[in-house]
Amino acid sequence: MRIAVDIMGGDYAPEQIGAGTLAAAQENPRHAFILVGTEQALADLPQLPPNAEKFSAGSVMAMDEPVANLTGKKDSSIWLATQLVKKGQAQAVVSAGSTAAQMASALLLLGRIKGISRPAIVGIMPSLAGPRVLLDIGANADCKPEMLLQFALMGQVYAQEILGLKAPRVALLSNGSEDHKGNELVKAAHQLLCQNLPDFAGNKEGRDLAEAKDFEVMVCDGFTGNIVLKTMEGTAQTILGMLKEQLGANFRHKAGAALIMPGLKKIKRQMDYAEYGGAPLLGVKGISIICHGSSKAYAIQNAVNLAISCLEQDFAGKIERTVEKTLTSPVAN
Repeated sequence: MRIAVDIMGGDYAPEQIGAGTLAAAQENPRHAFILVGTEQALADLPQLPPNAEKFSAGSVMAMDEPVANLTGKKDSSIWLATQLVKKGQAQAVVSAGSTAAQMASALLLLGRIKGISRPAIVGIMPSLAGPRVLLDIGANADCKPEMLLQFALMGQVYAQEILGLKAPRVALLSNGSEDHKGNELVKAAHQLLCQNLPDFAGNKEGRDLAEAKDFEVMVCDGFTGNIVLKTMEGTAQTILGMLKEQLGANFRHKAGAALIMPGLKKIKRQMDYAEYGGAPLLGVKGISIICHGSSKAYAIQNAVNLAISCLEQDFAGKIERTVEKTLTSPVAN
């Protein structure tokens, strides 16, 4: 397998992105890696292992740059990295750069899976029952009911194939658990999910994400999902910060902290996005891994490993077959 990595994307590019890619290359000697970046960035890299190579880009899509500029910058690192997948010179692309630019590159070059209106970004949420899937977390601010059904199907494949969750059940994020609750989008999506998913877990509230006892996948529009994701990230950072402050307040607290430190470190790992590395853009014909903008080397290494796992599991192919089977049924239509 050949993985193309846009080393120019992200807050810590290109040093940390390059370091994470090279760490992944050393960890996976059977696979090949293409580091896509500007001439200067590539020149500053340390010596590459035998299974890694450089690919020169002429420009970079900035994090805050309008996505409309993308078609005028077809020499940009994200465009070229995605183009390598389009041409069959790589099988997956990884980037921590502009999400909008990466999504547009994937749509224009790789195309959508038949039956998918818009791709979705999947997030992994920690819960008392284990990791849970939330989508969409930012690709689509405005959605139609059928899009939430498509997200549900793709989320089930992700939960099963990548997280190893058996027979994942889908819930719909709403402002109440009753069937009649929600805005017009949620009400219409509830009907579609009931008709097409025999194991539909019904409406769930935001607080249910913490326990997640009777579902493995939560679907919502990208506007809501992005707020949920960032609220949970901020809450986790606040709680961990408060614990750190209190546990270091005096000698007695420090002594107690030493006893519970292994448990605290485990909790921190469970809530750290770097442990998952990134998330595949679901619904495109190929593997495009979107990483957090503040990813450092460890997160990028994990993101590359995720790309390899997606390829080994034929993830995109399984999504395509699942969507085709469900969305061509009389109920879905």
